[in-house]
Amino acid sequence: MRTRLTLFAALLGALVVAASATARSSATLPVVVSGLSAPLYVTGAPGEPANRLYVVEQAGRILVVENGRVRPEPFLDLRGRITSGGEQGLLGLAFFPDYATSKLFVVNYTNAQGHTRVVRYRSDGRKALPGSARTLLAVAQPYGNHNGGMVAFGPDQLLYVGLGDGGSGGDPENRSQDMNTLLGKMVRLDACRPGSAPKIVALGLRNPWRYSFDRQSGDLWIGDVGQGAIEEISRFKAGTTDLVNFGWDVYEGRSVFEEKPLGPGRLVQPVAQYSHSAGCSVTGGYVVRQGGPARLLGRYVYGDYCSGIVWSFPASAAAPTPRREAFTVPNLTSFGEDTVGRLYAVSGNGRVYRVR
Repeated sequence: MRTRLTLFAALLGALVVAASATARSSATLPVVVSGLSAPLYVTGAPGEPANRLYVVEQAGRILVVENGRVRPEPFLDLRGRITSGGEQGLLGLAFFPDYATSKLFVVNYTNAQGHTRVVRYRSDGRKALPGSARTLLAVAQPYGNHNGGMVAFGPDQLLYVGLGDGGSGGDPENRSQDMNTLLGKMVRLDACRPGSAPKIVALGLRNPWRYSFDRQSGDLWIGDVGQGAIEEISRFKAGTTDLVNFGWDVYEGRSVFEEKPLGPGRLVQPVAQYSHSAGCSVTGGYVVRQGGPARLLGRYVYGDYCSGIVWSFPASAAAPTPRREAFTVPNLTSFGEDTVGRLYAVSGNGRVYRVR
């Protein structure tokens, strides 16, 4: 996500252009729940019923939704302990793969000082236990934007944390290409061992806003928000052992952004990209597998926060041609999956939709 204030004018223009289409096509997606406050993510917990969803609200709550109804008591409430607004707040949630027995989960938020904290909690099955909090990663943020915020467990059972370049515009301190900072990086760590050192597996990210692992291939798909012209989808292939460099801020998408030497690592350019004629802030998604609609099976689905446009392309294609989908999602903040692989879309207007 970009800073909401800087996006406001662009968002208004995009919504005016797409208003009638949005009104028609978003209505074709069934609403799972509405009336939420700035929802940013939705997911299911391993071992739990597919009709039980966990929704992250930016201000600091995780709500439990069952059969379209919100449980009165939040699963976790961090309001008053975090900084929220713009691109800050409670930004990510990941349940341990063995949550059914361990009851462990991880959240990513900006604390009261605006710095990134990745924290592990244990629940009693209905709500988080506040005394169980263990900090896994603490990263100072020099600016209030480009915090990343997603957390996800990979097929290797390790936790992947995507961090933005620290903020401002144009990565003024060249953090994304600097291996002496975790900003602008994808890192992985052992969430079972608080205090274990994170390992940088990729650099050259600007603001990874939503990423996911393909359940079948194990590939990591990343939506990386662009600067002023290009939004991109990048892939970190399963089995990669060398250091990968996604290019920012030498490149924006496949185009040169700044004339200077590239930092370390093997350059990997985007699988797909689009210009700001179609939107202005990418929202990464998922490869649809079992449980998804037939027309989307095997396709990576993603969209744009500003225009609400949703695209997909075959995940197996080396040089895919994206297909615009028939529906749009206003203020698209995230996609998510339940425990059986059904796909959902989250709107900043307070709704979660089922994609079918």
